[in-house]
Amino acid sequence: MSAAVSVSDSTFEQEVLGSDIPVLVDFWAPWCGPCRMVAPVVDEIAEQYSGRVKVVKVNTDDNPEVASTYGIQSIPTLMVFKGGTKVDKVVGAVPRATLASTLEKHL
Repeated sequence: MSAAVSVSDSTFEQEVLGSDIPVLVDFWAPWCGPCRMVAPVVDEIAEQYSGRVKVVKVNTDDNPEVASTYGIQSIPTLMVFKGGTKVDKVVGAVPRATLASTLEKHL
């Protein structure tokens, strides 16, 4: 089992931009209802794509630097990074199938 790992402003570059496999980043906050709805979906994706995709979570309240760097205006925002570059993004609580097909494009 490989649940999503929390990353911070200080570990984002190493964990996400430096990853040798694609990374799904879940930008969220504890007070956000849709974020709580999408959290189990993100964890399922982490398990399904274990070893092929790294899944991390960024609490935007605690890590405003990364959130502002990537222009996060509404949460949840899920971004896909590949080779240190943002290649895709999904905003809002989306169904698992939507998230999976977004990821599949970059594998």
